[in-house]
Amino acid sequence: MKDWPYPRIVAHRGGGKLAPENTLAAIRLGQSLGYRAHEFDVKLSKDAVSFLMHDATLERTTNGKGSAADFTWAEIAALDAGSWHSAEFRGEHAASFADAAKLLRSKGTMAHVEIKPVPGFERQTGLQVAREAAEYWKGAAVPPLLSSFSFDALMAAKEAAPHLPRAWLSHDPKDEDFECLEALEAVALNTSHKKILASHVSRARQAGYRVLAYTVNEAPRAVELFDMGVDGIFTDNLREFAGLFPSLIS
Repeated sequence: MKDWPYPRIVAHRGGGKLAPENTLAAIRLGQSLGYRAHEFDVKLSKDAVSFLMHDATLERTTNGKGSAADFTWAEIAALDAGSWHSAEFRGEHAASFADAAKLLRSKGTMAHVEIKPVPGFERQTGLQVAREAAEYWKGAAVPPLLSSFSFDALMAAKEAAPHLPRAWLSHDPKDEDFECLEALEAVALNTSHKKILASHVSRARQAGYRVLAYTVNEAPRAVELFDMGVDGIFTDNLREFAGLFPSLIS
């Protein structure tokens, strides 16, 4: 099994619960706490600009309404993406993939890029995000790890940038996931910590795959997972984990 270059603890959606998710402010906050790897979600606007957002719709994390795919990047970028979190971040805007990559690379921070297409745009999103990731991280010591719950999006990413590592996302580990891992020529299985068993980890590791678990916010559970053989976890509990596990975030 190849060496695993990524930290064992990854900041979820940029800054966990401490800042508005998938924003530059979130990434900066995570970096300030010492995190060397950030996970975030990327989708496409109406005019095919890659930007960071988890949901297919705008309501939860901005003051906009409707499907993200129905708005141009200029329209999305003008929205307030911070007030929903707290007054401290009022006026924070959504981040373009290009700007997020620039910030990450300026600090030598690694990326776990979840391809999160709006339904109906799976292949287009996978192709574009992979091509841009290859461009933005050209020459980087550690490439971004691309992941998705969408098989079609991740297969498109494989087509567009076969040299970038891929991880298959699954809510509940099952036999079919190993078929997907093989077809995708993936390096890792990312799955819910609530569902994962030691037998899943053992099977994946024996087949040559790494295993990462999301979203782990309790320290005792993190220790259990590491003892189980999990290679990495994603957390929203950035401040506590940075204090408890400083060697695992960098």
